[in-house]
Amino acid sequence: MGNLTKERTNPAVDREPVEWPLAPTGVPDAVTVHGLTKRYRGRLAVDNLSFTVPTGSVAGLIGPNGAGKTTLMAMLLGLVRPSEGSGDVLGQPLHRPASYLGQVGASIETPAFHSAVTGVENLRALAVLGGHDEAQIPGLIDRVGLDGRGEDRYGSYSMGMKQRLAIAASLLGDPQLVILDEPTNGLDPLGMQDIRRLIGQIAAEGRTVIVSSHLLSELEHVCDWLIVIDHGDLVYLGHPDDLASAESLIVRPAAAGQLPELQAIVEPIGMISTVTDAEIVVAVGALTDPKALAGQINRQAHAAGINLVELHLERADLETRYLATLAQRSAGAVDAPTKGQPS
Repeated sequence: MGNLTKERTNPAVDREPVEWPLAPTGVPDAVTVHGLTKRYRGRLAVDNLSFTVPTGSVAGLIGPNGAGKTTLMAMLLGLVRPSEGSGDVLGQPLHRPASYLGQVGASIETPAFHSAVTGVENLRALAVLGGHDEAQIPGLIDRVGLDGRGEDRYGSYSMGMKQRLAIAASLLGDPQLVILDEPTNGLDPLGMQDIRRLIGQIAAEGRTVIVSSHLLSELEHVCDWLIVIDHGDLVYLGHPDDLASAESLIVRPAAAGQLPELQAIVEPIGMISTVTDAEIVVAVGALTDPKALAGQINRQAHAAGINLVELHLERADLETRYLATLAQRSAGAVDAPTKGQPS
């Protein structure tokens, strides 16, 4: 698949079209849902979610523990019936999971493996149940990095090895869509890196991957599409680069006593996100030229007799922007994105 420009705009943020690997124009999204809702005895686990997952993407389903990620994935897999809403998975209606589950591989919550038998025997049992070719099992064991350990009992596996076997199980049947629930959970940094690399390899074969985590830092290097939810509600949908404000301007006067005067200059021309005892941090909006903003602040500070000892642009990492977005939402500082298809 080549790099094709396709515009997908987060309704809450105006931005230019972005470019990333996508299926050819005209290929429908792998997943599309409208108003998906799940209630448990009056408690909203998933609240009127509408989103898309582009075909061929690695989509990160991100949110704090209890945000509704597992419930959402269970609804996509037909394990939980939605209270309301509709959707399509691989071109088939969500309310008829039997029509598409043969093309979906998944690992949700704790994988159901038998501890007393080997990894290979566990996969063989799943292959028989699913009607898959058992001849593919040695290749899958090798692909996920369990070569030489496939004949060991599952009960002797480390957490990382168990996660690898779960991913191998999700690939039985050569699925078009792979759904992985917290595949890096409980792993050390090296194990996380290996799982991320494996996810990238799976996607490179032309599959669509949905992978969940409560820690964006675990996935930011592999995802090219984000679905951020909090308390069952959609917070952000779109490309990782466009999650909230990516840049901040750090402004520090020589004398801390001049901060109020400097703040009076900055407020009319930028949204102040933080004022500390020593500096002002100005959030740079998506439509703002940061160099022009810095120059304007510098000129007006000089005219007011304020000597600036620091004025530089700082780009926040994706994890920081994600946490800031959740914090702003909890404080009521940002509106929920419009539900529905990205424009």
